[in-house]
Amino acid sequence: MDDVQLFLAHAVELEREAARRYEELAETMRTERNAEVEAFFRRMAAFSRKHLALAVERGGFRRLPALSASEYLWPDGISPEQYDWIGVDALMDVCNALDLALDGEHRGYAFYAGIAAITRDPEVKAMAKEFAEEEAEHVAELKKWIARYAAQAE
Repeated sequence: MDDVQLFLAHAVELEREAARRYEELAETMRTERNAEVEAFFRRMAAFSRKHLALAVERGGFRRLPALSASEYLWPDGISPEQYDWIGVDALMDVCNALDLALDGEHRGYAFYAGIAAITRDPEVKAMAKEFAEEEAEHVAELKKWIARYAAQAE
């Protein structure tokens, strides 16, 4: 992907999906009466909305470019944050929710890191690296939460 606008259009959609999924997970944790994990997921949704705003700002978009589903260049044909999120429901427990979130963040990281590795455009490379680093931070944070809840389950 060697076009900044195309890259940012992908970043916008990925972060929009991430925010939506984190809100779904937060609602699931509210149903579970786990305010701590609910708050964590709401914070992660806020980070995704912040990344979305950053991508919009960097693109100078007044209106986001309208890409059809076939114009997105997702590795598996769908947004990395959309993959495997079908299992979100009110019966999901904390560990499953955290695992699901981690999977999405791994996929987001892989998407951005993959773009950084193959693009010939230096601006896309720099942005993709930056976005990958942010996703790596999310992965690390989720791993801490998973370890904490795994220890509680023992």
